[in-house]
Amino acid sequence: MHTAPPHTSPSAAAATHLEIEPSILYFGTPVALLSTENQDGSFNLAPISSAWALGRTVVIGLGRDGQTAHNLGSRPDLVISLPAPAQWPAVERLAPLTGRNPVPAAKAAGFRFEPDKFAAAGLTCAPSQLVRPPRVAECPLQLEARAERVRPDVSGDFVIVEAAVHKVHADSRIVVPGTDHIDPAAWSPLVYNFRHYFGLGPELGHSYRTQTPRNPEEPATEGALVGTAPS
Repeated sequence: MHTAPPHTSPSAAAATHLEIEPSILYFGTPVALLSTENQDGSFNLAPISSAWALGRTVVIGLGRDGQTAHNLGSRPDLVISLPAPAQWPAVERLAPLTGRNPVPAAKAAGFRFEPDKFAAAGLTCAPSQLVRPPRVAECPLQLEARAERVRPDVSGDFVIVEAAVHKVHADSRIVVPGTDHIDPAAWSPLVYNFRHYFGLGPELGHSYRTQTPRNPEEPATEGALVGTAPS
C-alpha cells in the first residue's frame, strides 16, 4: 500500500528518515509516582514513566524486579499520584532509589536501597480514603486504585498492571468550578521525553469530544499548575 504523502515520491519520503535503534522509547509519556504497601506494613514510593488510562483503568508498566511489582503481586492497593512539571526535582531524587534490599542485580549500577522514599524525595504522605498506601500530598492529581491484573509482558523483563481507579483527588486550582472536569488550561502533567523532563506547551486546539471548550488564545487560569522544566 502506498503511504507517502501526496505529491511526494517514496524515495523522497524515505530520504527524510533515518533507521535508528534507540535504547528506550519514552517518546513523551507522563510521570507518575506509585505508592504501594511493603510486606512489613511500611510504604514504597516509586517514579514510573509507562502509564496510560482507558476509561477508569490505568495500565502501568513496571520493572519485574522492582519493589512496586513485588508489592502489587500480593498487596494490590496503590495510589497513582501525578506531579506537576515544577516537581521534577523530587521525581529525580527518587530515580536512583529502590525499596528492594538487597538491591536487585538489574539495578546494581547506580541504585541504592532507601526504606523511606517519601523523606528522601522531600514529599509528604497524605492518608487515602479507600486504600492503605498514602497519597503524595504535593501532587495535584492523586488516584486511589487497586491492581486487578498483574502479568508478565512478552519480553519477561517487565510486568503489566491493570489498575481500577476508585477515587480521584484533584487540586481545586485545576478543576473547572462547579464541575468534575479537569481544566486542561490549568493542568499540565510532568512529561518524560527520552529521559528529559518537560511540561506541556501552549494549547493548540481541542477535540470535538471535549466537555471543557476553550479558546486556545485565552490565558491560563490564575494559579494554574502549568509550566515547563528548565532546559
